[in-house]
Amino acid sequence: MSLMISRMAMRRPPEEAQDGTGDETIVYGTSGCALGQLLVARSNIGVCAILLGDDRDGLEADLATRFPKARLSANDAAVRDDLAKAVRFVEHPAERLHLPLDLRGTPFQCRVWEKLRAVSIGRTVSYSELARWISPYASPRAVARACAANPIALAIPCHRVVHGDGDLAGYRWGIERKRELLRREAAI
Repeated sequence: MSLMISRMAMRRPPEEAQDGTGDETIVYGTSGCALGQLLVARSNIGVCAILLGDDRDGLEADLATRFPKARLSANDAAVRDDLAKAVRFVEHPAERLHLPLDLRGTPFQCRVWEKLRAVSIGRTVSYSELARWISPYASPRAVARACAANPIALAIPCHRVVHGDGDLAGYRWGIERKRELLRREAAI
């Protein structure tokens, strides 16, 4: 999967990168998809959130919690292309998802998310395997926490991480959504 991440996003001060401080405005839009509702949010750098859920209100509340200091502006037109790409990816994962990203996380979380981007469509990895890719000292639990903190569903494919025995592990947006994403990707 080929995704672009702005170098500027990676150089943000940690406090700004975590919660959208200052005079930042984040625009977002929502759409229905095969997995329920999908919200895409964008900063002036790139997509900073792709959230999945059952309803628009719940997604907007989740976005507000993730970016408490930013001005949030519902603007479907401003994120139309990003939203269409995310919905199309759910429907047809073979088309891949190419979006400029604004990653906001700790250095460890960003390393986990970068490694996740290397997991090809139709493949899964275990938390232990992913931890070994990061460092011989990385903990599978720490990797699992980084996956759970991922605010950019689909583009950072944490749904491709499973238990060592191949069983599905938790997924921030629901185990049934994870199962369906993996089923769609395996069908390619």
